[in-house]
Amino acid sequence: MTANILVLDEGTTSTRAMLFGADGRLIGSAQQELTQIYPAPGRVEHDAREIWHRTLACAREMVEKSGGAHNVAAIGITNQRETVVAWDTATGEPLANALVWQDRRTADFCMTLREAGHENDVQRATGLLLDPYFSGTKMRWLVEHEPAVAGAAKAGTLALGTVESWLVFKLTGGALLTDASNASRTLLMRLDGSYFDPGLCDLFEVPHSALAEVCDNAGNFGSTLPELFGTPIAITGLAGDQQSATIGQGCLSPGETKATYGTGAFILANKGRDIPASANRLLGTVLYQLGGERIYALEGSVFVAGSLVQWLRDSLGLLGTAAETETLARSIPGSGGVVIVPALSGLGAPHWRPEAGGVIAGLSFATGRAQIARAALEAMAHQTDDLARAFAADGAEWTSLKIDGGMSANDWMAQDIANILDLPVERPTFVETTAVGAAMLAGVGAGLFASLEDASAAMRGGIDHFTPRMSPEERDIRRRQWSKALSAA
Repeated sequence: MTANILVLDEGTTSTRAMLFGADGRLIGSAQQELTQIYPAPGRVEHDAREIWHRTLACAREMVEKSGGAHNVAAIGITNQRETVVAWDTATGEPLANALVWQDRRTADFCMTLREAGHENDVQRATGLLLDPYFSGTKMRWLVEHEPAVAGAAKAGTLALGTVESWLVFKLTGGALLTDASNASRTLLMRLDGSYFDPGLCDLFEVPHSALAEVCDNAGNFGSTLPELFGTPIAITGLAGDQQSATIGQGCLSPGETKATYGTGAFILANKGRDIPASANRLLGTVLYQLGGERIYALEGSVFVAGSLVQWLRDSLGLLGTAAETETLARSIPGSGGVVIVPALSGLGAPHWRPEAGGVIAGLSFATGRAQIARAALEAMAHQTDDLARAFAADGAEWTSLKIDGGMSANDWMAQDIANILDLPVERPTFVETTAVGAAMLAGVGAGLFASLEDASAAMRGGIDHFTPRMSPEERDIRRRQWSKALSAA
């Protein structure tokens, strides 16, 4: 038997299965795109059946590549965190489309709760702000507006969960679990609590009985149904994607900080066992839980990163491929004064303005594809810089930054981040650290590693380094241009 680890990486635009050796070597990967459903402005949905079927197809491809299920020691699952699935535990079928983390349909309800004075208490309890981003208000919307969901709630067969819960249920044939990192993104769990809080459920009008059991991030979470892969495979690792990437980057000591650039951009700083509190509209979240003991993180969430490039490519037709942005950015000495504020799903941290709209400023007859592509990449550095200032104001100043995610493979963007932050930036040679973190957790849960530190030593690879090389004068000009455009958003 070979001790391979199968990771199911549930992204926003695609689902992947990745097969790792216990030494961190990537053996193979299978990927399928997910259909993006936009029923109305501000609304984003997925088909939960499609998530399941395409994930299963990718997983089967990797099990076959491994030589059979007997060569897969464990499964780790990592997912985009706040997307909500509603399903019937009796039939095992979804009751409505999944509401994706980008969905803004609950903005009015969040405003109502803010105006009623609930935000400070909610933030102290959960580490989160009242924003449509988080899962709890999406769960309430499904119960209130989808008759099949309301019917299952009355019948006592409703399950509400994030994507890892949905997949565990389908893989095992009925287990109803969520890990502490995903649970901490719902607005329904206190950071110092070990379960979903009935009082918070009442506030957000979410039926407590429909929620899963909160568990560790590594352990025995059940085994797959025999008919799925021929032989049962143990599920031993679960984590939200940003927590998983933080683990995969080896940010296992307090103060270590990473930024993941995928569909959005998410920055987490390890805070150890101290429950984080922010005065600058950052988020407190569970980084991981092992043996019931929690390690926490301070987080800043940017809603639009790689999805901006996707929009320029697919909706505006300005790009042939996402990789083309680097060539275009290098082809000109500057953006010509063009600045993009990518508030296509509102503004996340540290601004939290769900009503904000995107802005392209500084257009002229000299503006072409290259200027817009470069401005799109420059927006990543400026959004990161806004967060760096908020982290510093909260007493978590960065001395360096570890970056990852598919977008970070762009060398020009990585250098621009170092330039604007005026800090050294590190990037692993294998940028898909979200999957590495899930493999590390699954390896610990399966007993392949004694600790996350051991897993990190075994599975982490080489590092690329980017050091600042921008003059203070140029940095100040760029920051002033960004601030002016940001005020227009």
